[in-house]
Amino acid sequence: MSARTKSRKRALDVLFESELQDLPLGGSLAERRSAHHEYPANDYAAALVEGVVAHHERLDELIAEHAVGWTMERMPGVDRNLLRIGAYEILYRDDVPDAVAVSEAVDLAGEFSTDESPKFVAGLLGRLVELKPSLAT
Repeated sequence: MSARTKSRKRALDVLFESELQDLPLGGSLAERRSAHHEYPANDYAAALVEGVVAHHERLDELIAEHAVGWTMERMPGVDRNLLRIGAYEILYRDDVPDAVAVSEAVDLAGEFSTDESPKFVAGLLGRLVELKPSLAT
């Protein structure tokens, strides 16, 4: 597993656990940045969480708009947060190829979510990649 793949998993952990603990989005990042935490968040994981938090309204708007038949609240929490990470990397990280952002999100969905999740994540993020040139971020 590459360092960035591990970072994406840590970012997913932070976003997901923040929701479970009724904390603000990314609210458990400070604890995860602690060297004493069993699974600390490294710099790239922190950058992903901070980026998702900074752009979360726009990310959620785009995800909700293109998630045909699904509301944000109805999506599995893992999917919702993987979509946020993937959309953030696609729209705001020039150092990550779009195909890599989609592939990593799909792989994590396959590992941590439902059987249908990889296809759902791939379809939605693929649509954002197609629309990227016309999207105001």
